[in-house]
Amino acid sequence: MLKTLFTVALLVLPGTATVTASAAELIELKGARTAGALMIGKTEPTAQVSLNGEALTVHPDGYVVFGFDRDASGTQELEITLDTGKVVKQSIELQPREYQIDRVEGVPQRTVTPDPEQVARARKEAAAVWQARQTLSERTDFLQPVIEPAQGRISGVYGSQRIFNGEPRNPHFGLDVAAPTGTPVKVVWPGEVVFADADLFYSGGTIIVDHGLGISTTYIHLSRVDVEVGDSLEQGQVIGAIGATGRATGPHLDWRVNWRDVRLDPALVLEHF
Repeated sequence: MLKTLFTVALLVLPGTATVTASAAELIELKGARTAGALMIGKTEPTAQVSLNGEALTVHPDGYVVFGFDRDASGTQELEITLDTGKVVKQSIELQPREYQIDRVEGVPQRTVTPDPEQVARARKEAAAVWQARQTLSERTDFLQPVIEPAQGRISGVYGSQRIFNGEPRNPHFGLDVAAPTGTPVKVVWPGEVVFADADLFYSGGTIIVDHGLGISTTYIHLSRVDVEVGDSLEQGQVIGAIGATGRATGPHLDWRVNWRDVRLDPALVLEHF
């Protein structure tokens, strides 16, 4: 059972019977109320759940997961419809976040913008990565307490952004762990490998692991890839090694967490799960 950090407030909708608060009519949620947060809930297996009007997958055991992207803000509406027809609603108010922004001027443009051939390659690889993240299995590996993927100095954080010559780059969506090349990288939850490639243009050696209900973890810039697509992994299993492959300035692991296409903050996952 998930530790309850907050429970939903009940709202009687027009045309419905009066809702009486009970354990069976509530959803338990765990996670932070802020941008970049993963949330895991537990409700009735027969319930229907939506976030901001978008239907969420409810596991046969009643688990439901969702998350908020880097720029999410304001009120998020969660709605649970029980099989009795009763409706429970909650407004989740997200706390604001600030991110580190670095401005760098005088960078040679050729080192900032790839040539057309490299752009075409990167787009093709990005499409393959996107496809791998569409996996929506009924695994519930994320219910186990998460572990760190590698030991080392934290050299980059989620949400930070660089502006080269006045041109904003994409924000950083991972947690960077700097350590010598060859340092073992472990999978943070059990799961199944859905993507493995030793040589992507931007991310170099890359592994993506499915953990269920749209949650996946990604391991980037690896010097060694020790797994293949379809491999079933135990938590803590070594899947590769830290490196500086792809577009990296030094050896480190870029560890990422996704819910579907939503990029989440690994540091919040470590803090709350």
